[in-house]
Amino acid sequence: MAKNLINSFSFTILLVVLLMASTGILKSNAQSCGAGGCTTAASRVFLGECPSAHGTTNANCCTCCIGLFGSPPVCWAVIEGTDLHCHCYKKA
Repeated sequence: MAKNLINSFSFTILLVVLLMASTGILKSNAQSCGAGGCTTAASRVFLGECPSAHGTTNANCCTCCIGLFGSPPVCWAVIEGTDLHCHCYKKA
């Protein structure tokens, strides 16, 4: 009985994840900026935060990251998290 419950739960979770992926819920609003070229999560690593752009837009975050770290290292910027912090990324 418990094994069937676990299998049903696992199958339900799998269906929810597939539904989220197919409807675009998992897509990021972030934008490539600066040097660009790191559009997948595996191709970028966290560089730092840009506090003056917290709570603004991704475009403002990108401008702030380039101003703080420079264009060659910055390739991705996004406002993320529940506290809406501006996170800057560079190529991995």
